[in-house]
Amino acid sequence: MTMSRRAFVLDLGKGTLAVAVLGIGVMACSEDDPVSPTSTPSTSPESTAPPTTTPATTSPPTTNPVTTSPLAVEAVQWERVNLGFVSAYVLARNGEAAIVDTGVSGSEGDIASSLAAVGLGWGDVGHVIVTHLHADHQGSLPAVMNAAGGATAYAGAADIPEISSPRPITPVGDGDMVFDLEIIDTPGHTPGHISVLDPAGGLLVAGDALNGADGGVIGANPEYTADIVMADQSVQKLATFTFETVVFGHGEPVVDLASQQVAELAASI
Repeated sequence: MTMSRRAFVLDLGKGTLAVAVLGIGVMACSEDDPVSPTSTPSTSPESTAPPTTTPATTSPPTTNPVTTSPLAVEAVQWERVNLGFVSAYVLARNGEAAIVDTGVSGSEGDIASSLAAVGLGWGDVGHVIVTHLHADHQGSLPAVMNAAGGATAYAGAADIPEISSPRPITPVGDGDMVFDLEIIDTPGHTPGHISVLDPAGGLLVAGDALNGADGGVIGANPEYTADIVMADQSVQKLATFTFETVVFGHGEPVVDLASQQVAELAASI
């Protein structure tokens, strides 16, 4: 039976979530651009409320444990993995990590360095979220999944057939929670594109639904976007959410009044 909203929060008995996101300059998705690894740490403010976990939902069993989102969680600490052309991100919370996007093939070493920068390793990675099917965002997924043997992979259902992984990929969409990160359907750039929001910390990981440019926010790159009309609608959808910081697959993060900038962009479309 299909559900309109699913909760995908994996409680691995730790309390810490880390998500590594690979960051880059404002460029469109391509498999042929050079990669120059760097790593830039950034920290979101943390709440004082301790994390809690609620019992599992009554939805039919899936290949991975699923529970509902805790009512109070800490903001993630985020680490940008800047590969020079594209970015991935590590989101960390209480000693555990989630990785958002994996960069081009061969990026796993830089992701490992970003994990180490927040005091974590592959064994602390519980979740790997792929925003979309383009090779500069999912190219290192096989290597990352092999290194993080306990991690579950997630992506939008429409993109999963084009994503290579050594283990099954769990489809996620609007309103699903993956370890206290809210999934937002943002199709257009690709049919199954998703974005990731940390409600506790006010952080949006936009993938290629948005790009950074000149210290601000622009929409998807039309040259590499499957449906620009739908992509613009996804920008307008993101403008309905509140977040202080937005980070991208391409472009410099915006760390102040980010949702206001997205709302201004949406109004101009």
